[in-house]
Amino acid sequence: MKERNHLSILFICLGNICRSPAAEAVMRKVADDSHLGRCLHIESAAIGPWHVGDLPDKRMRRHAAARGYTLDSRAQQFNASYFQRFDIIVVMDEENYQAVNRQARSDDDRTKIWRMADYFINYKGRSSVPDPYYGGDSDFELALDLIEDGCQGLLCEIRSILTRKT
Repeated sequence: MKERNHLSILFICLGNICRSPAAEAVMRKVADDSHLGRCLHIESAAIGPWHVGDLPDKRMRRHAAARGYTLDSRAQQFNASYFQRFDIIVVMDEENYQAVNRQARSDDDRTKIWRMADYFINYKGRSSVPDPYYGGDSDFELALDLIEDGCQGLLCEIRSILTRKT
């Protein structure tokens, strides 16, 4: 973003109906609870077009609501223009990383692509946030556990970046 004390963050998953909208909601709450919400612009997007315009999956909305999160963004599809709109692009797994990386036009674009797993605090050693779409309740709960953990780690990094910008 253009403003010195602001960052724009985009979360990416395959269809933008489970993991990335959950990460968007979790990060908003984590940022608001840490009084950084006004410094961040947060969205989510998909690799593919299958669910563009749809609300998040009802199972993810139900599990997230039980934890106090509201998932109400509409699915959108990532394209190369998003590199100009966002400072940080956080992917949920290696497939997402490769898909976003293929659209990068420069090294500067590539430095914006971050893996959620790199910010796990309590789940170090895990390589991704697995897609719960074809799973059951425990898969949605695990995805939320990992997302909450990763967002806490991201918050530490974002706080550091914002401090350096001031």
